[in-house]
Amino acid sequence: MEKTKEYSNGEVTVLWKPGLCIHSAKCVHGLPSVFKPKEKPWVQVENAATEKIIGTVKACPSGALSYYMNAVGPSEIDKEMKKETTKIEVMKNGPLLVLGAVNITHDDGREEQKQKRTAFCRCGQSMNQPFCDGTHNQA
Repeated sequence: MEKTKEYSNGEVTVLWKPGLCIHSAKCVHGLPSVFKPKEKPWVQVENAATEKIIGTVKACPSGALSYYMNAVGPSEIDKEMKKETTKIEVMKNGPLLVLGAVNITHDDGREEQKQKRTAFCRCGQSMNQPFCDGTHNQA
């Protein structure tokens, strides 16, 4: 079973799965009053408002951090996560095909949403990065 640690302020419980953490430090930089890797416990949820904690946890790129509202319980967040499952297929000699809704943040900060199906370039030759335009067929 995967190791999970829980930290609660009475209103929200933050879950941390160390095995999933990629140490991007988005949490540490996003809310340093709560996420303090040099202290024990490293998650101190009593140091910020619940809304700020939730926003920071949602920004976790690996999914190592998650949360649930104590009044609702963990089962509801599990149901919500299952509804939002996204599938990724690696196409032979082709793109990464993402099936499901995704939010994309580009390197210039621009954001867009894609629904159902998105093909991401793997060859690096697409003129429509990060999306596949079929250029891999000529490579």
